[in-house]
Amino acid sequence: MGPILLAFCLALLAWLLVVGKEVQQRRPDWHWYLTGYPRTALRVILTWRKVAYVNGLTVSHKPNHHIVGGLAVRGEPLRTLTPRCSFPRPTPNGLELTVRLRAGQTPAPFLAAADAFAHSWRMHAVRVVSPERGLVLITATANDPLEHPGRPAVTAPVALLSAVVGALESGRAWVMDFRQVPHWLIVGATQSGKSTLIARLVTQLAPQLVALVGIDCKGGMELGLVESRLSALATSRSEAVTILGHLVTDMQGRMQSCRAAGARSIWDLPEKSRPVPVVVIVDELAELYLTNGSKEQRAEAEQCSTYLLRLAQLGAALGVHLVVAGQRVGSDLGPGVTALRAQLSGRICHRVNDPGTAEMALGDLNKDAVVVAQSIGETEQGVAVTSGDLGGWMRGRSHLTTPAEVQETAAEFAHLTPLLTHLNGGTAA
Repeated sequence: MGPILLAFCLALLAWLLVVGKEVQQRRPDWHWYLTGYPRTALRVILTWRKVAYVNGLTVSHKPNHHIVGGLAVRGEPLRTLTPRCSFPRPTPNGLELTVRLRAGQTPAPFLAAADAFAHSWRMHAVRVVSPERGLVLITATANDPLEHPGRPAVTAPVALLSAVVGALESGRAWVMDFRQVPHWLIVGATQSGKSTLIARLVTQLAPQLVALVGIDCKGGMELGLVESRLSALATSRSEAVTILGHLVTDMQGRMQSCRAAGARSIWDLPEKSRPVPVVVIVDELAELYLTNGSKEQRAEAEQCSTYLLRLAQLGAALGVHLVVAGQRVGSDLGPGVTALRAQLSGRICHRVNDPGTAEMALGDLNKDAVVVAQSIGETEQGVAVTSGDLGGWMRGRSHLTTPAEVQETAAEFAHLTPLLTHLNGGTAA
């Protein structure tokens, strides 16, 4: 009976190992919840007091100096208080816990101890932020999901004007929600992943009742693939001026409708009378601003700049949204670009060729985000630093979307393309 039982146990162990590897490859989140999280949560609980003490995160309830013979003698406190932490909560690719600071503590020492947390808990990375006064949120990731772009796409509930474009390093879905963040800036060097991200965005918005307007002054080489789903496409700056001008006129009409109905935005209007939302995608913004110095081209570029700025300033409440992409969107293109960039609150920075590009995209968010963006390598296509989520920024990777998939999706939902009659310039769909 003994050999039979031993053989059965060995067979069961082998089966579990095979199934475990299969689950880890196909559903890494399930594998983490079932095996990784319980073990890591226990490790966090058992080591929290020691890790906090070693890294100077504890405080003493008594002063650490005494007066002896008129002299102040300073020493290490014998009894210290460890800040209270919550029970570790699981996430799809790690865990998070909240720490309540003791009196006199600041988040700075916890930020400095992030690497110590990662090593002590055997995690891939640890992020520390302070969401509110007196609290610190520690988020640990078990592995880097961005290393495996071929894994199944992360799913998330899709609402109108929201798109799941990839996965975040936390394991959650990377969502661009235009209702929350109305305008987006995307920067990155050639072959960094900008086109893939835009392609993914279009495939996600195509099934929705949304008007897509493209401005691609590279002859339509990128956005021409989805022309069947675009309400209008401009392939030159003169066409862009015409289309943008009509969008500004349409936006003024939306203002009048809202005012007549006593509404502060189109979303306060009855659904039947609500105008269709518009997403304007500008690929390679620099082509709209660069001129040969002639008076005519300068006037055309200035007109483009004025229209884009008006759409960015007034469009959010009126259902007009911008996605502006370029290798560099800096002040060297003119003062209008700087004003436009300030209105684009959503930021996505892929691999860049110079520190200035990362600084102009992410510098007003967080200096750490700028450093991380500059560390993205040439082999990490699709990887970017995006605004939002914890601490104002996070790394993400867009899902690979091939040109064939983009064309197929655009053709499939071409019948949903709204006819914007006021766009009588450019190439109307």
